[in-house]
Amino acid sequence: MQRKEFIGKTILAGSGLFAGSALAAPPKKAASVSSATAPLTAPAAPPFHLNYGIHDGLFRNLAGPSFADQIKFAHEQGFRAIEDNGMMDRPADEQAHIGETLRQLQMTMGVFVLNFDHWPVSTSLCSGDATWLEKFLHACHEAVDVAARCNGKWITVVPGNYDRKLAIGYQTTHVIHALRKACEILEPHGLVMVLEALSDTPDLFLRHPDQTFMICEAVNSPSCQYLFDMYHMQRNEGDLIPNLDRAWEHIAYLQIGDNPGRKEPGTGEMNYHNIFKHIYQKGYKGVLGMEHGMAGTGPEGEKALIKAYREADDFL
Repeated sequence: MQRKEFIGKTILAGSGLFAGSALAAPPKKAASVSSATAPLTAPAAPPFHLNYGIHDGLFRNLAGPSFADQIKFAHEQGFRAIEDNGMMDRPADEQAHIGETLRQLQMTMGVFVLNFDHWPVSTSLCSGDATWLEKFLHACHEAVDVAARCNGKWITVVPGNYDRKLAIGYQTTHVIHALRKACEILEPHGLVMVLEALSDTPDLFLRHPDQTFMICEAVNSPSCQYLFDMYHMQRNEGDLIPNLDRAWEHIAYLQIGDNPGRKEPGTGEMNYHNIFKHIYQKGYKGVLGMEHGMAGTGPEGEKALIKAYREADDFL
């Protein structure tokens, strides 16, 4: 499953944010709320050791099509974060409603994608084209408002595809120049763009940990860091735990997906039990986005996904 599929499904699922559903679980007795910041419901399961972030549609069968209801259900299962690639494409009132739901549940908003270039990506920032740069910076200004509505902090940025007319050094310089300008917009608001190295196609400019680390060093801003997607890094070069350690200084966000298949932990070749233990022992307190599909289907598939996370998270 590629990023364009995640974003497309997120946008479709978002239309049911406020809607009721015949598929929704039976209503539970509301917990006593003593303040505006108290949780909406008492969790039925203890929190996980790490902060795994669900996405829209992951619990559609067990909680209904409304993302807000899925968030509440996830909280009851012990999850304490979400991410939403398509957040910038949602209406402002939906963004605010998600943010309020998270605030009341004391959950963390993970990444949303800066939507200056929808898939399939083009040469974008690598080309140095002034039109692309203007489009990118305009999206950064919009992202400031979106983050304020949904309580967001991290914004996924993908520079785009190679410009085959230019040597790699010029392309890298253009990307660094654009990211420095973006930091001037985001840094005063405490926002962080996280650069994601991908494996979807060899045409993508940003693919490797050392390359991403170097660009973060060159931009030299707390608002430009690394999104280490473990599924993509396993496909590109593997050696995950050493690569995590080498790039750790700039890793501000992590994403999950087993390989092959990009499904939940335990469905592929990656030993997420050991990977999660290593991340926990390094003291990571951020979000690990569940940017993957599901091996099963329907309610039973969703229950199996929760069980898989409980097993992978049982490392203490």
